[in-house]
Amino acid sequence: MASRIQRPRNRRMLSLTVMASKRISPHFMSITLGGDDVQHLEQAGYDQSGRLFFADPDDDGVFLPSSERWILQLTLQGAKRRPRVRTYSIRRFNPGSASFDIEVSLHETKDSPKAPGTRWALAAEPGVKVAFLDEGHSYAPAPGATWQLLVGDESALPAILAILERSADTLPAEVFLEVPAREDIRRDVTAPPGTTVHWLPRSDPGLKPGNLALQAVKQAHLPNSRCYAWTAGESSLATGVRRHLVAERHIPTSNICFRGYFSHGRASL
Repeated sequence: MASRIQRPRNRRMLSLTVMASKRISPHFMSITLGGDDVQHLEQAGYDQSGRLFFADPDDDGVFLPSSERWILQLTLQGAKRRPRVRTYSIRRFNPGSASFDIEVSLHETKDSPKAPGTRWALAAEPGVKVAFLDEGHSYAPAPGATWQLLVGDESALPAILAILERSADTLPAEVFLEVPAREDIRRDVTAPPGTTVHWLPRSDPGLKPGNLALQAVKQAHLPNSRCYAWTAGESSLATGVRRHLVAERHIPTSNICFRGYFSHGRASL
């Protein structure tokens, strides 16, 4: 599910290399990707994202696509040669080093195996090869908006932090960010003046992602003036926030962008 995604005008499959990796909190890894192909990546919207193609740490000889027609390329490969594919937001661009950062939310529990993106991020070392395809952006504040509402779970945290950082001189924001643990709260958020960030750590690891954020928005005292809303994360969170804003807050649908990044319990690309 997506809402008004602006696709790149020109794009190509990028061949990139892991330049650095760092665990920044219990449930987040920062990965720097770089290489000559970064010059072909247009810096577009604040919530810009793309598909990352990578090999599982235990797999050898995995084929990485070289064309934006990646589905066709992968269908010609045997199952053992096909890479893993996940979509990640660009957290920040590093123009001085021809690179950009992504943040991977780590999903690992005692009762279930690590997700493919988690396994890759934990094992990623400088020199690891990946492919990346720009998939565009959706953040586009409505004309006349005087503030913005940003809502997401851990999967949307990198995009929301990027939006706040790159729009630091524009619309003040009410932000509701749900994270797996209190230790995942960021203390150094750059944001427009007048912004309030409501951090919502889950104390119950069995709680479905997005529930806390949705309930917090429903119970929040928000400004009555014209706003722009951007919400993303688990699909029930994105659709639930949209329904609430339209039915209870009477916000026009044209002023709301909502994106379901994943459905709880199901793998997504």
